[in-house]
Amino acid sequence: MADTGTRKDGRQADELRQVTIERGWSEQAEGSALISFGSTRVLCTASVMPSVPRWMSGKGKGWVTAEYAMLPRSTNERMDRESIKGRVGGRTHEISRLIGRSLRAAVDMRALGELSIAVDCDVLQADGGTRTAAITGAYVALADAIAWAQANGRVPASAKPIIDSVAAISVGIVDGRPLLDLAYVEDVRAGTDMNVVATGRGLLVEVQGTAEGAPFDRSELDAMVDLALAGTQRLTELQREALA
Repeated sequence: MADTGTRKDGRQADELRQVTIERGWSEQAEGSALISFGSTRVLCTASVMPSVPRWMSGKGKGWVTAEYAMLPRSTNERMDRESIKGRVGGRTHEISRLIGRSLRAAVDMRALGELSIAVDCDVLQADGGTRTAAITGAYVALADAIAWAQANGRVPASAKPIIDSVAAISVGIVDGRPLLDLAYVEDVRAGTDMNVVATGRGLLVEVQGTAEGAPFDRSELDAMVDLALAGTQRLTELQREALA
């Protein structure tokens, strides 16, 4: 690993920001979690729906989908709600799809049966890593929603819809060294920016990496992936503690 001298916030290169998961934050949703990655805070709620999309009807399988949004004052300056603009932006759509894909990697759709779970991830405050915090918190909300469905007879109690956990973290190369869990001030300076989604077993679900400045080589890629997988393993432990 590269030099692990302290960063602006006092962390080591391989250190997560303080992560907290407040399970069951919403009284109305079947599953919910308020997750914080440092100053980034995302509310994740999971809703059990009695049917699946029309194109899946009759196949005996369930579905998990997700929507992501940033509140108007989650950033330094207020931004308009996308509903006011009349369209969902490309970034929002892309992140929503990423969260959905990530969650589906953790679920056996046939064991879920013909119902859907819709997970909403609303960014209350943004300081970098909103999509990775959303995925990590969304899994906790999803797990509780599935437990609710089993407790209420929507899914057989003997079924095992959850096949693994899933978590995500950002990593990047800032001033020539790989750093884990980038805050906004680091993200905007990163020569390379990457988001890694992995299961609790350490299997990769998605790797999104871009050279914002100079291209990166294979050794830098390996260093970033290793750093990210160590981070997702720690997040997996925090998810288990939250769900215990």
